[in-house]
Amino acid sequence: MTPITPDSEAARAYAVLAPVYDVLTADYAHGPWLSALERVAVRHGLAGRRLLDVGCGTGKSFLPMLERGFEVTACDISPEMIAEARRKAGRRAELHVADMRQLPVLGEFDLIWCLDDAMNHLLGPDEVAQALEGFAANLAPGGLLVFDVNTLVAYRSVPDVVYADDERVVCWRGALAELAEPGEQAEVVIDLFTHEGDGVWRRSLSRQRHRHHPVEEILRLAEGAGLAVAAVLGQRPGAVLDERLDEQVHGKAVFVMRREGSSE
Repeated sequence: MTPITPDSEAARAYAVLAPVYDVLTADYAHGPWLSALERVAVRHGLAGRRLLDVGCGTGKSFLPMLERGFEVTACDISPEMIAEARRKAGRRAELHVADMRQLPVLGEFDLIWCLDDAMNHLLGPDEVAQALEGFAANLAPGGLLVFDVNTLVAYRSVPDVVYADDERVVCWRGALAELAEPGEQAEVVIDLFTHEGDGVWRRSLSRQRHRHHPVEEILRLAEGAGLAVAAVLGQRPGAVLDERLDEQVHGKAVFVMRREGSSE
């Protein structure tokens, strides 16, 4: 196993968020989205059922795949997020704490994916290159890599969101994450207030740094990692994937890659 990196900003941010992550993402249409991504992968030659989910969070990006008969291995940098995923998945999936920048070889996989803008937590081209090299090392012959990144338009209008119930208040200050130029970094700040009884509330703060990754940069880094790009899709709300990416229209770019020399 790769060493855990407890000093990582992402690990610290998600240690705070783990108990409320599913609440914050309750409206995300993971089922239709994963179905659409699986169809894309099949169209590009996916044949096997061995899935590696990198940056799996609390398991939302792999639990439906278990029901579809995939053999799942998954990892996340946050021990707290992995604990939530393990609580849901039990022994049905092999789960690890791992940093995608130092991804160990966990097997040979027919499909590797890294979803929910996890790649945007990487803060420079060198970190993206490290992740891509780790993905390539885990691909089986003929295997496919699928991942998404937020486009610049996604960072040009980021809403503030507040969720509250009797036990907690979550304030997502998205406006702080707005960017103007390609390749810039942004910060999402999330305040979590947890009710501890007798009118006492405990405040926790989660800071997430993001970086916009220009498409041309990703393509260059993929080539350096020995990955051939099969498709670059544009994603619209409602899990709609268009064959051509338009960064003024699509909030996410979805990449499909395979190791160079692998055939469909």
